[in-house]
Amino acid sequence: MVPYIVRRLVVLVGMLFALSLITYILFYAVPTDPASLSCGVHCTPEAVAANRHRLGLDDPFYIQYWNWVKAIFLGRDFGTGYVAMHCDVPCFGFSWNRQMMVTDVITSVMPVTIYLAIGAFVVWMTVGIFTGILAARYKGSIFDRGVMAITLVGFSLPSFFIGLVILIFFVVRWQIVPYPNYVPPTEDFGKFFMCMLLPWITLAILYAAYYTRLTRSQMLDTMNEDYIRTARAKGLPEKVVIRKHAFRAGLTPIVTSAGLDFAGLLGGAIITEKIFGLTGLGSVAIKAVENLDLSILVAITLLGGVFVVVANLIVDILYAAIDPRVRVK
Repeated sequence: MVPYIVRRLVVLVGMLFALSLITYILFYAVPTDPASLSCGVHCTPEAVAANRHRLGLDDPFYIQYWNWVKAIFLGRDFGTGYVAMHCDVPCFGFSWNRQMMVTDVITSVMPVTIYLAIGAFVVWMTVGIFTGILAARYKGSIFDRGVMAITLVGFSLPSFFIGLVILIFFVVRWQIVPYPNYVPPTEDFGKFFMCMLLPWITLAILYAAYYTRLTRSQMLDTMNEDYIRTARAKGLPEKVVIRKHAFRAGLTPIVTSAGLDFAGLLGGAIITEKIFGLTGLGSVAIKAVENLDLSILVAITLLGGVFVVVANLIVDILYAAIDPRVRVK
């Protein structure tokens, strides 16, 4: 197991290096001049040149990239004298539009996205796997057909439609839940839970429909295998056959999808955050696009890629735990 994890970590380092290089090239090698963007509309050529030197944009490309990567791990100083600024580790640059360090911008909104992703993930995995197992166990029954019909509708509806319907009926018309107004869980957990409940349900409806169908499909495939019939012939209880043999054998694609979907949410659930007025990574990314704030866009893009790469590593390790043949290969 340990050699397998070491090999995956070596691959992870190479992927992160490639990810950082591609991300930097995409945003800083384009025709847009970050020095001009940082100066505003009424900018003189002298001010643009001063900003370019202050940001280190007049250095060769490879030096700019090295300084950018080094700043993430060691921090960085911008400018000299009375205009000098220090950026602590991890340093992703300075946002001139917000007049803040990019790290401070991200850390201020990251908790909202993390809470949103974790809560929705728990709901959709619990509902999706449980209903998928029951639908497979009672294949062809009224319950199975009803679940498949509901998941088809839920899987077909876009998240913005689901969010708006929930917001209109549960908040505006029926007034069951107050309008989401984010409060940290450390201040008032009750208000926090009520604020995040509707966004969790919005995301969970879409994803739970997919995981219900995926779980049902995998369970039906594995329940027709010979070793399942052998387990039943030995007199094992049906719950043990399903939980210990059928479900575990069909768990691999579920783990794959779960890891990537969760990582994608950590990069920002843009539509859901916008509908419910949550200021997370998705909302900040939209503002950065509108204001051409390249430093924030680079940081959020890099973080989103890191989440996906790390999720792939975790999925690979879970593969090895679920199926020992993966470690041998």
